[in-house]
Amino acid sequence: MDYRIAVLAGDGIGPEVVAEGLKVLAAIGERFNHHFETEAGLIGGCAIDSIGSALPEATITLCQASDAVLLGAVGGPQWDNPNTNVRPEQGLLGIRKALGLFANLRPVTLHPSLLDASPLRTERLVDVDLLVVRELTGGIYFGEKRHERDAQGEWASDLCIYTQAEIERIVRMAAGLARERNNKLTLIDKANVLETSRLWRSITTNLMRSEFSDVQFETMLVDACAMHLIRRPADFDVIVTENMFGDILTDEASMLAGSLGMLPSASLGAPSNDPPATPGQAPSRQTIIGLYEPIHGSAPDIAGQGKANPLATILSVALLLHHSLGLDQEAQVIEYAVSGVLEAGIVTGDIARPGQAIASTAQIGDAVAARVREGCDNR
Repeated sequence: MDYRIAVLAGDGIGPEVVAEGLKVLAAIGERFNHHFETEAGLIGGCAIDSIGSALPEATITLCQASDAVLLGAVGGPQWDNPNTNVRPEQGLLGIRKALGLFANLRPVTLHPSLLDASPLRTERLVDVDLLVVRELTGGIYFGEKRHERDAQGEWASDLCIYTQAEIERIVRMAAGLARERNNKLTLIDKANVLETSRLWRSITTNLMRSEFSDVQFETMLVDACAMHLIRRPADFDVIVTENMFGDILTDEASMLAGSLGMLPSASLGAPSNDPPATPGQAPSRQTIIGLYEPIHGSAPDIAGQGKANPLATILSVALLLHHSLGLDQEAQVIEYAVSGVLEAGIVTGDIARPGQAIASTAQIGDAVAARVREGCDNR
C-alpha cells in the first residue's frame, strides 16, 4: 500500500525526534511492504523566519492532501515575545483548525521498567493506563481576545464559548473509546463556577444516559482531578474535558510516566469513508485525518545535542498507523519494539536511573527500528 505523510518537523528538537520517528516508519515499510511517501512542510518559528507566517498556505495544502501529519514541536526563545503579532503557536492552533482536528488523544501508559523514573511512589503507579480526550478547536484558546486601556488602567479578556455540537462530538468519541477499554468515562469540568462547564456537564450527562448507558460515568471538578491524578491515578480510564483543562492536566499526567518524552498524542477529525472501488460497492474502510506529535515542547536548551527522547514521537507514529491508516498490527509492532528497548535498558537521560548508560536520540531510534525489522513482537 502507498500512503502519503506530511512531515512538519518544526523547531528545537522537533527535527531530531521526527527523524527517528521516520526511521521507525521506514522500518515498518520494509517489513510489511508499505510505501510511505513523506513530504516536508514548514510550521512554527522556522516558518516565521522563512516566510513571515507560522502556518504557510503551502503547509495547509500539503496536510490536506496527505493521509496523516507527523509533527515535531514549535517555538523557541527567539520567538517568545507574547506581544508580537506572529507567534509559533499560531501555526499549531491554525493547522488543527484547518484540518478540523477537534479531538486530542493523549494516552498515559507506564512501562514497568520506568516506574522509578516517576516522582511518585511506585505503589501509586501500579496499573496506571489512562487516556485523556481533550477538545481542541473550541473554548478559551479560540475565543475573542481583548486587551485595552481605560481610565482605570489596562484590562484584558478571553472569551470562552462552547456549542452543543462541539461538546457532543468529543463526548461521543471519548465514550466510544471507553467502550474499547475499561468502560469508564470521567468528565472533568468546573461546573461549580463556569457556565460553559455547566453546559458541558448537562449535555454530557444527557448523552451518556441516552446513548452510552452501558458505560460507567462520573463527573469531577478540575481541581479535584489534578489532585487525584497524583493520589490515585490508576482509578482513571478515559478522561474527557475541554481545551484548556486538557492542556494542563495532560502535562501533569506526563509525570506519571516519568518524562514528557514518553507520551505521544493524536489529534483527530471526523472519520470519512474511503471512496468505493467500483460504483455501488461499500467503502472499504473509514479513514480519519490526524496530526500526530509528542506532547513535549521544542526544548531549545538541548536542541542539536542528541539528548532528546524520541520515544514519544515514535509512539506517535504508532498512533498514526492505527488511527489514520488502519494498520493496527504495524502499530502494535512499534509498541512492542519500544517496550523491548526499554526492557533492554536503552534509554535517554530523562528516564535513566543513576549510573545507567545513556543513549543518544539516534541510538534510541536505531534500536527501535532494529527490533521492528527483526520481528521482536513480544513484550
